[in-house]
Amino acid sequence: MFCYQCEQTTRSETGSGCQEVKGVCGKDETTADLQDLMIYGLQGIAQYATRLRKLGEAQPKADEFMLYALFTTLTNVNFNANRFAQLIKETAQWRDQLKSHYQELAAQQGEAVEDLGGPAQWQPAGTMPGLLIQAKEAAINVELAQVGEDIIGLRAMLLYGIKGAAAYAYHALMLGYRDDDIYAGFEQALEFLATHPTDADALLAWALRIGELNYRVMAMLDAANTGSFGAQQPGTVNLAPVKGKAILVSGHDLHDLAQLLEQTQGLGINVYTHGEMLPAHAYPKLKAYPHLSGNYGSAWQNQHNDFTAFPGPILMTSNCLVEPAHAYRQRIFTAGPVGWPGVRHIQNGDFAPVIAAAHALPGFTKDEPEHLINVGFGRDAVMGVADKVIDAVKTGAIQHFFLIGGCDGAAPGRNYFTEVAEQAPDDSVILTLGCGKYRFNSHDFGAIGGIPRLLDMGQCNDAYSAIQVASALAKAFDCGVNDLPLSMMISWFEQKAVAVLLTLLALGIRGIRLGPTLPAFLTPALLAKLSEAFDLKATGTATDDIRDALQKAA
Repeated sequence: MFCYQCEQTTRSETGSGCQEVKGVCGKDETTADLQDLMIYGLQGIAQYATRLRKLGEAQPKADEFMLYALFTTLTNVNFNANRFAQLIKETAQWRDQLKSHYQELAAQQGEAVEDLGGPAQWQPAGTMPGLLIQAKEAAINVELAQVGEDIIGLRAMLLYGIKGAAAYAYHALMLGYRDDDIYAGFEQALEFLATHPTDADALLAWALRIGELNYRVMAMLDAANTGSFGAQQPGTVNLAPVKGKAILVSGHDLHDLAQLLEQTQGLGINVYTHGEMLPAHAYPKLKAYPHLSGNYGSAWQNQHNDFTAFPGPILMTSNCLVEPAHAYRQRIFTAGPVGWPGVRHIQNGDFAPVIAAAHALPGFTKDEPEHLINVGFGRDAVMGVADKVIDAVKTGAIQHFFLIGGCDGAAPGRNYFTEVAEQAPDDSVILTLGCGKYRFNSHDFGAIGGIPRLLDMGQCNDAYSAIQVASALAKAFDCGVNDLPLSMMISWFEQKAVAVLLTLLALGIRGIRLGPTLPAFLTPALLAKLSEAFDLKATGTATDDIRDALQKAA
C-alpha cells in the first residue's frame, strides 16, 4: 500500500506515506489497494460518460454511483475489503454498460467510435489475489520513478480534492439535490486523471477547477440543508446528558439524523449528536424534535472514550470512524458509505436495529447539570446582524476577524488553534466551523456590542457560509476579501479539507495559514509554487501568527 491522503500519514526522513501492512487510520493494505483499484475503474466510467455527454446523453445514475464510491475511499470511512471487492465489480459493470451504450449511440449518430484504453478496457480479476496484483498498477505513486514526486503530488492533490467534493455532493444527493453540470465536472476531472497527466501547470489548473466545482457543490449542499431543515438559527445546545434511553449519532449526514429522529418519535429515546453533527441543533426542523436532546462528547478522535462511556447504541453516518473498541463494538452501527468488518450496517434507512439496541441498553440514569454552548451562526444569522457588524468595524469596536476552522485530530500541534482563539484580542471576532471548534467552543469569549465574539458557523462544508459573509463584508467596505481585516488559520485533516482549501485558492484567497502539518503530497517545489501564487504558509506559533496578522491589517 501507499497512502498519504490525510494529515496523520506516516512521515520519515526518507519520505511520507503509510506503506506498511496497516495505515495510521487503521486501514489495512488490502483495503487500501482495493480502493486505489476501484478509483482506477471509476476513471473508466468517466471516460465513457464524457463521450456519451458529447453525444447528448447524461448518465446521472452512473454519476451518483461514482459519488458514493469515491466517498467510501475517504479517510476513516470504509475499512471493509470485501465491500471494495464488490464495488470493483459494480464499477466494471457500470463502465461496461456505458461502453455499450456509447458504441450504440455513436453508431446511431454516425460518429466514429473511439478506441479507448487504460481504465476504459480494464477488466477486474476474478479473485482477491488477482485484484491485488492489478492494484499495484493503480497506486497513486505507481509512476514515481518516471514522472517525479512533484507530478505525483499534483495528481494526488487533484484526486483528493475530487474525493472531498464528491462526499459533499453525496450528502446533498441524500437530501434530493443534484446538479448535472456538477456531475459533468467530476467526469471530466476523472477522465483527465486517466490520461496520466505530466504537465504541472495543467494539473494545478485542474486542481483549481475542482476548487471551483467544490464551491458549487457546497452551495448545493447549503441549499439542500437549508431547503430541507430551514436556515440555521442561533441557539444553545446542552452538552450534559439527561435521564433516559439514548442513541448517539456521529459523522456528518443530516439526512440520516432526520430519518432517525422521525423513526424514534414518541419512543422515549433521547437522540444526541457527536462530532460534526453538533450543528444539527441549529436547524429549525431538526431541533423541533423534542427528543434531539443535546450533544455528547467532542471531536471524532476522542470517540474511543466518548463511545465507551455512552450507555446506548452509536450510529456512524459518514467519515470519522476509527476502529471500534471492544467496549462498544457490539453497539455501534454504520450507515451509507461507512463500514467496518463485522459491524452491523443499516440498510435502506431502516434504523429498527439501532432503536432495538437503545431499548435494550440502560441509557442515562440521571440528569447531569446543564452545560450550554452557542451554535447556529450560519450566513443567514450573521447577515441578519450585518449592519451591526459593519458599524462595529467602522467604529473600531471590531478590529479583526479570525477564521479558525477545519478538522480536528490527535496529532501534536493542534493546540495551536486553541491558543489562537484564546490569544485573539478582545476586539476581534472568531469565526469557526468544522470539528476543530471543540478545542475552544466551551470557552466564554464574551461579546462585542451584543455580537458573540465566537460565532460557530457549522460543519466543514459551511465554509460556504464563511465565504458568503466575507464577500458581503468586502462589498460593504468596497474592497476585496483579501483587503478585509480577516485572517484564516485552517486545520486540515482529510480530503474534504483539501477540497475546501482548493476552493479558497480558486477564489483567490491569499495568506491562509495551514496546519498543524502541511499535506505530505505538497513537495517543497509545490509548496513554493502555492506560496508564491497564494501566500499559502504553514502555521507557526499562535503569538507570532496573530502579531503578523494584525500588523498586515494595520
